Amino acid sequence: MCVLGLGLIGGSVLRAAVAAGRQAFGYNRSVEGAQAARFDGFSATTELTEALEWAAEREALIVLAVPMPAVSQLLGHIKDVAGECPLTDVISVKGAVLEEVRKAGLLDRYVGGHPMAGTAHSGWSAGDARMFVGAPWVLTVDEHVDARVWEQVMTLALDCQAVVVPAKSDEHDAAAASISHLPHLLAEALAETAGEVPLAFALAAGSFRDGTRVAATAPDLVRAMCEANADQLLPALDRALELLNQARESLAEKGSVAELVEGGHAARARYDSFSRPQIVTIAIGEEGWRSELAAAGRAGGVIRSALPVLGSRR
Repeated sequence: MCVLGLGLIGGSVLRAAVAAGRQAFGYNRSVEGAQAARFDGFSATTELTEALEWAAEREALIVLAVPMPAVSQLLGHIKDVAGECPLTDVISVKGAVLEEVRKAGLLDRYVGGHPMAGTAHSGWSAGDARMFVGAPWVLTVDEHVDARVWEQVMTLALDCQAVVVPAKSDEHDAAAASISHLPHLLAEALAETAGEVPLAFALAAGSFRDGTRVAATAPDLVRAMCEANADQLLPALDRALELLNQARESLAEKGSVAELVEGGHAARARYDSFSRPQIVTIAIGEEGWRSELAAAGRAGGVIRSALPVLGSRR
């Protein structure tokens, strides 16, 4: 496996893969990141061609773990040096990456991925081999997806001790807009609002800390994920603003925010009791497998152990 980008998520993937017994190599543009990885005992370089040649020689799975603005350039190099390697990513938007992969002519080798894990910190030093333990790891099941490549990426996610959630790229992006990208914007707004009140920071405790945790994320990373998913984020933002405006009007006219508070409380209760049944009856590569996996993921199903592959002797 070859990981391109050794920040929080890419660095954690490299650590987790090696801990699982995989042979892995990493690339990082910054000298500091690559040196830190080597100091910790991992194989890493600042030379992209070196990393891709290593991958090409081994037909290794390539993992894109860079910010969205860097994807296009890296895909061009992958096409030139390691175009036959299977390819995945850990980027928080799927539609935008899918389009760049299509433009690069690498669609038949690609399965989109997004581990739903992380912290507000960044860089190699923030990584953790146990980052993905029990975390949902989305794998896309769009119509182009090859069964053998999907199996390889599924195995990587399971080796990292995640649970696999199959999903279509557009459905992933709509969900990520509401549970990841919108919370970032709400956290920024909450932090900025409080920052304008002189006594607020002196009194701030758990509610403020938890509500603004992701506002500590590097602004460039937040911009990259939100702007790359604008088509899905805008409706989610419109809905949040609608709910807040309704609450404001109700508070001004009736002195009550009951509707928003009760609705939010009920939705949170549904989340707390949301079941995640294990997907066990679908074979990768059988007729309709992509659609069946998408439907199972939509219903909350997860893959906790490797699914069988049609025609496999294992």
